[in-house]
Amino acid sequence: MLAVAEQTTLTEPSLTVKPKREMISVQDLSLVFPSKDGDVHALSNINLSIKSGDFISFIGPSGCGKTTLLRVIADLERPTSGSLKVNGTDAEDARLNRLYGYVFQAPALLPWRNIKQNCALPMEISKQSDAHKNKQIDKYLQMVGLQDFHNKFPWQLSGGMQQRASIARALCLNPDLLLMDEPFGALDEITRDHMNIELLRIWSETQKTVVFVTHSIDEAVLLSTHIVVMSPRPGRILKVIESPLPRLKTLALRDRPEFHALASEIRSALAHEHAID
Repeated sequence: MLAVAEQTTLTEPSLTVKPKREMISVQDLSLVFPSKDGDVHALSNINLSIKSGDFISFIGPSGCGKTTLLRVIADLERPTSGSLKVNGTDAEDARLNRLYGYVFQAPALLPWRNIKQNCALPMEISKQSDAHKNKQIDKYLQMVGLQDFHNKFPWQLSGGMQQRASIARALCLNPDLLLMDEPFGALDEITRDHMNIELLRIWSETQKTVVFVTHSIDEAVLLSTHIVVMSPRPGRILKVIESPLPRLKTLALRDRPEFHALASEIRSALAHEHAID
């Protein structure tokens, strides 16, 4: 079974880091959901720039619009006002051209398909060749450590393994951008720790841009290059904190003063907003 990755040692990748460019640009974006009981103001005046290769976490109280903002980036929700660009194009074109992979809170694997067939689904939809499909599936199942489980069905795997399969599926189209909506929220603490370290390893190997939604301050500190702190609804950006910690981390770093200092800065930003309200 999965072991806690306390002894895992991560080093900065030896390969050349790609030049940074603007991956996501959000300007004056707001979103209002109309309802029979009155309009719901979900997002208000969001301005944000995300550079390629960074790991960005959205954090804030429940209902603050973290997932809504992620869904707007993915063109699963349309803003009421403002503008959004994903890798230089609008969100709809980014979705249609499959410029991102999306990992949901639950693995969302089809129970009648084995793991290899689940990973193949997005490439089947985009009508890619069998040879290319097999090459991509083999590559990313190897990367997430599921190369020996490709013929297993989702119900035969643990929750953590299912979520690793979901990550592999999202990577199979080789997108530059990975959108992740609380992917480890339902896992036990030991498995979640392991998955955090595994995700850092995958991010290092692929140099993807990751946008990650979480309720956990410690998770945001452990994973992120930048933490976007959001207010209660209507969701606004209170602060964007650039992490002073190494890009790649181990679980042992959580015991160090600099880790606690960054976590405290996030808590202070959240507490200050609640004090104002």
